[in-house]
Amino acid sequence: MRRLAGGGLLALLFLPSAGLGAVLTATLPDGREIAHLSVPEGSGWCVLWRHSVKGFEVKDCYENRAGHMVLVRSHQPDFAAGLGHWIGRGRQVSDGAGGYWIEDIDEPVPGDAYVLRPGTMAVNHRLKAASGEVSLSALATHARVTIALEPAPPSSPETTDD
Repeated sequence: MRRLAGGGLLALLFLPSAGLGAVLTATLPDGREIAHLSVPEGSGWCVLWRHSVKGFEVKDCYENRAGHMVLVRSHQPDFAAGLGHWIGRGRQVSDGAGGYWIEDIDEPVPGDAYVLRPGTMAVNHRLKAASGEVSLSALATHARVTIALEPAPPSSPETTDD
């Protein structure tokens, strides 16, 4: 298990009652972890960013399915450059505000990880889960960042005096 600064905060993140199944991490090539979000089995998170031309927010949303990273849906407020639905990859439904969701993508991510190079703060690539939100752009603009779903560290066994 990696040793991280701020052990008190990490101890709170790994309480057994929190039902943690995995953690979402963002790591630089030198091994420095810049994001660490709890993601219980069955819960999800999104990668959010602002479209570089239109400026609206785009969301790619994932789920922890039995410890594996699965792309489940994407929100795209417009048919701008680089966006769109591919026939046979999910189904497109209106978001009721002029944009659309691509639902039921259900695409496993090979190796439960991928590399992203966060854009500038104008784009502001972010990870957002119920456990928090981290701006990758604020921490690592243009760096090679590996986003991975990893098993949660095992709980420390409690000691008792008999």
